[in-house]
Amino acid sequence: MLTSDQQNLVKMFERSFKEHWDLEAVSDYGTPITYTYAQLAERVAMLHEVYKLAGLKKDDKVAIMGKNNCNWVTAYLATITYGAIVVPILQDFKANDALHIINHSDAKLLFISDIIWEGLDLADMKKIKAVYSLSDYHVLSSRLKKLNINFAEMQQLLKKAYPKGFTKKDVHFDKRSNAEVASINYTSGTTGFSKGVITPCNALVGNILSFHSIGDAVNGLSSDARHVAFLPLAHAYGCAVDFLGVLAYGGHTFLIGRTPAPKILLQAFAEVKPTNIIAVPLILEKIYKKLIVPQISKPSIRWALKVPFLSDAILKKIRQQLYEAFGGNFWQFIIGGAPLNAEVEEFLRRIKFPFAVGYGMTECAPLISFTASDNGYKSFSCGKVLSGMEIKVVDPNDEGIGELWVRGEHVMLGYYKNAAATHEVLTKDGWLKTGDLGYIDEDGFIFIKGRNKTMLLGPNGQNIYPEEIEAKLDNMPYVMESIVLQHEDHLVALVCPDYETAGAMTSEDLEKIMEQNRKDVNLELASYEQLTKIKLYPHEFEKTPKKSIKRFLYTAMAID
Repeated sequence: MLTSDQQNLVKMFERSFKEHWDLEAVSDYGTPITYTYAQLAERVAMLHEVYKLAGLKKDDKVAIMGKNNCNWVTAYLATITYGAIVVPILQDFKANDALHIINHSDAKLLFISDIIWEGLDLADMKKIKAVYSLSDYHVLSSRLKKLNINFAEMQQLLKKAYPKGFTKKDVHFDKRSNAEVASINYTSGTTGFSKGVITPCNALVGNILSFHSIGDAVNGLSSDARHVAFLPLAHAYGCAVDFLGVLAYGGHTFLIGRTPAPKILLQAFAEVKPTNIIAVPLILEKIYKKLIVPQISKPSIRWALKVPFLSDAILKKIRQQLYEAFGGNFWQFIIGGAPLNAEVEEFLRRIKFPFAVGYGMTECAPLISFTASDNGYKSFSCGKVLSGMEIKVVDPNDEGIGELWVRGEHVMLGYYKNAAATHEVLTKDGWLKTGDLGYIDEDGFIFIKGRNKTMLLGPNGQNIYPEEIEAKLDNMPYVMESIVLQHEDHLVALVCPDYETAGAMTSEDLEKIMEQNRKDVNLELASYEQLTKIKLYPHEFEKTPKKSIKRFLYTAMAID
């Protein structure tokens, strides 16, 4: 357990606010909104007064659901520094799934985007006292008259508490043990499948320290750091490295709340010139296909790449072009959340592009391993296990591949209100069963070979559970059974139609029905769970003696 004052989560941010008082902390990219550390600390103090007014106690829960913005960051920091527990909810979750999380977590207050709130109702929430907008903190709904306040009235609460004005000396947070719970992150939003990962303060501190230890001031992990945060902050990956890891050391985070399309991101990179870039593979892969593939596909370039002298010059030019496309000022392009395409990785290695792949999971808040590209990183690996963490391979086969288990500072306490699921993955001596298959080489580098779970990873690292989608799809007209697969960066479904009910229908008729089924089921799914295609399968899927589909037989099937 991390125990010193410098390793205490709450004191870490108290110190950062004071030391970086006049520096810029967060900005809503594309808008004039920027908070310095002083302004952020003042707004945190303002929300503390709101929490007091609401009668919020230690370890009460506060839920946050909405796009990345400065108010999201403020609500998160206000909650953990108050001694309460934050419940970040991915904005992609459908209303019913969000409602389930809000109720299951026992949240007392809710901060939410206005547009998401339109699909919810306070009457359906068991313990919520008040709901505030993430746009400007105006009240959206309240059960208590005293909590029916707007931003101006919140400012009056702050003025009453600090009549001489809020100063650097007023930044003081009661120390809370790192053993206490900081957040509950839900890995899925569907009733019956939701698992709330109980993350202690210690795990967040461990992630912050690990991230900071990757580099130093020269490498952009200090008060000079500039990050473009386009991964959702409600996801453990974006939260740890683009938000907490940056603000704990005085860096400046530019928050993107829009869908991270390559055009938007490239513009942001060019303007911000980030010192580090945190991304999922899809971003790099799309830009590789857009900028690089058209060039190296030209006959003249393909020929020149075979000539050593010409090859070196061309590759150097391509590397510089790609480097400039990402702002031209970063030390490392850090990739996590999913495997990187092998072809892309090979080419990036060839041009000596500064990138490396890490490994993590929500249950570790999320970092498990990482090694920088200039520190001996091995191709196709996930780096070495981070300080404070252990990893081992359990029940390896003849090739040394087995399930990876991890233990250490970053590991969760368990799943909220789910002792059975906790018991399945956490051993008595603290080992977490990751569900991932892999091996560790003689130098300690970790190589992931696959998952023994069926979980898929979305383009931004979101957890996708195919059984949940299949359960919805199987209830659609003329569907007997289905299986959801990942094809490149899309989700597709194989469907065995109910031929008996279909009778004399033609394949064209069934395809039209399935296309409508696809549209209908997508209305019930989060944006990252959307099906792009349904393909008819001619007969029942092969099954185990327990009548479960042998999923592995279909994962490599071409869906064109």
